[in-house]
Amino acid sequence: MDSLKKTEDFSRCYKRGISKANRLFVMYYIQNGTDSNRIGISVSKKTGNSVTRHRLKRQIRESYRLHEAMFNSGLDIAVVVRRQAAESDYHSIESALLDLAGKLGILHDT
Repeated sequence: MDSLKKTEDFSRCYKRGISKANRLFVMYYIQNGTDSNRIGISVSKKTGNSVTRHRLKRQIRESYRLHEAMFNSGLDIAVVVRRQAAESDYHSIESALLDLAGKLGILHDT
């Protein structure tokens, strides 16, 4: 699993990408012209302390990793975490991530 690391990559997703939001996340995506996906996760300091922020990042990354086969390929995906996610459990995070991907139409038809 590759990740978005550079500010320019995130900015390109934010400016030119398509987005949807729910209670826990805002998800942006844009075609990247390759055969693989890259995911980037942004968690503000307003969300909580570093332990909380890193826990959320790990849970989102793991949710994506387990369901990576369901996603279309060739995408840059940026996930912006909202404050409400700090009180959420893993299953809520997982379902919110898949819900947004479904709304954006970036999941394979199964």
